[in-house]
Amino acid sequence: MASDLSARDIERANFAFSIYDFEGNNTVDAFYVGDILRGLNLNPTLAQIEKVGGTKKRNEKKLKVDEFLPIFAQVKKDKDVGCYEDFLECLKLYDKAEDGKMLLAELTHILLSLGERLGDKEVDDIVKDCCEAEDEDGFITYSPFLKKVVAGPDVEETPAPAPAE
Repeated sequence: MASDLSARDIERANFAFSIYDFEGNNTVDAFYVGDILRGLNLNPTLAQIEKVGGTKKRNEKKLKVDEFLPIFAQVKKDKDVGCYEDFLECLKLYDKAEDGKMLLAELTHILLSLGERLGDKEVDDIVKDCCEAEDEDGFITYSPFLKKVVAGPDVEETPAPAPAE
């Protein structure tokens, strides 16, 4: 399966792997598989990491790079992470008036309790960074929120041009 990777992918994987080779013996703790994959611009779920051989505890299993490359290839090939339209359909379930709005409290509850649960601080950060201010009834427009979340943390809004002097 590692043959599905380009030479560039293999080079990137070797580099990312080497960063987590703390002992310099060409192995990494399987605990760091998710971190390595995220460093390679993938977004595996915790369940997916366990499925491909990652561990929840340190020092349970060590991997060599030739064992990691098939894991990287498999996760890279799996595209089942959802997209904007998928998430939009989910949030429409909470849009009682079908007007593109939902209660901020419900969104917070979803983030805290469904799927791979987030912590209070993580939810607060996401709400602060991605949500518009709620209206007087506690509702937000969820489409702009989703667009910001799906765009990811590295996308910054384009600053307004400086006024001409």
